[in-house]
Amino acid sequence: MSTTLTDARVVTPGGIHEGWLTIEDGRLTHIGRGRAPGAGESLGGRHVVPGFVDIHTHGGAGASFPSGDQDQARRAAEFHARHGTTTIMASLVTASIEDLSRATAALAELCDDGLLAGVHLEGPYIAPSRRGAHDPGLLRHPSPGELTALLKAGRGHVRMVTIAPELPGALDTVRTAVSEGVIAALGHSDATYDQARDGIEAGCTVATHLYNALPPLHHRSPGPVAALLEDPRVTVELINDGVHAHPAMLRLAVSATGAARAVLVTDAMAAAGMGDGTYRLGTMEVDVTGGTATLTDGGAIAGSTLTMDTAFRRAVHDVGLTLEQATEMSSHTPARVLGIDSRTGSITVGHQADLVVLNDNLTVHRVMRHGTWLPTT
Repeated sequence: MSTTLTDARVVTPGGIHEGWLTIEDGRLTHIGRGRAPGAGESLGGRHVVPGFVDIHTHGGAGASFPSGDQDQARRAAEFHARHGTTTIMASLVTASIEDLSRATAALAELCDDGLLAGVHLEGPYIAPSRRGAHDPGLLRHPSPGELTALLKAGRGHVRMVTIAPELPGALDTVRTAVSEGVIAALGHSDATYDQARDGIEAGCTVATHLYNALPPLHHRSPGPVAALLEDPRVTVELINDGVHAHPAMLRLAVSATGAARAVLVTDAMAAAGMGDGTYRLGTMEVDVTGGTATLTDGGAIAGSTLTMDTAFRRAVHDVGLTLEQATEMSSHTPARVLGIDSRTGSITVGHQADLVVLNDNLTVHRVMRHGTWLPTT
């Protein structure tokens, strides 16, 4: 079955142009400029960008990935898909090794089905002093053997693990992750600049939500933020909700990395898409007030209620990035991080037809995943 979308402003790796797209069997087969050669579905001059790729999400619509409940995982993934996220990785928070193994194994089945792009272990190998919303009683020193067992439970679907490089056993655990084809991310860390450099040399190539749960930049003690920003091997995550980081700090990061080394993530938890109230993130109780999630006990920021369409829109309207930069950071760069940029993450012939149609104000008009329009909200 063939579908042609006409009268579109298409955001491709080569720039933005007015034109049309043809989709056959869930893939992009033609990308043309100007008027389409035949009839098709008019998009009314709206922008079309590739589907968003979120590599750090804990849940949404009242549902939680860390629960390991497959029905909840489906509900969270479907919620984010309606906001343009056509590729999503499920992030888990610190829990017991037994609970992490159980949740990882359950979510791996949804990876088999193609609903999820992988599993991210954000804990338990993080610094107690930078734990954020993670249960302090369940934090552990990194262990190569323990990680190997968790990876076995995931049957190849654990795609990323966050590790604080200054902890005992951390560098060997980073090396183990990399040797198994898993992305090692540096985050929730009190590392010095030199310790962060050691983590990068061991194989860390992603910064888990840059700035957050890390020591701040200082001109005499640059810490991990400087090490992560300056190294061309590292891609940095940015939570663009106006709470986690000031727009000026996001501009600073992108000025250092370019859009090719920065990704927009939501770090969303179950409260995304819901009202204010009390929720859970793993074992921790979270209060949401005015859309901001904080721990009931202590008040630390506990994930977000962000969706990728809002992160994208804020990148243009509040941070001042170009549409092309926002597109690269929300689609192509995270797809490259996951190693799936040969099939998604950009509007390219042969890629999956994962598309987001945006109104003039950059709100979502429609979402297509694998060539099928999703139900509108």
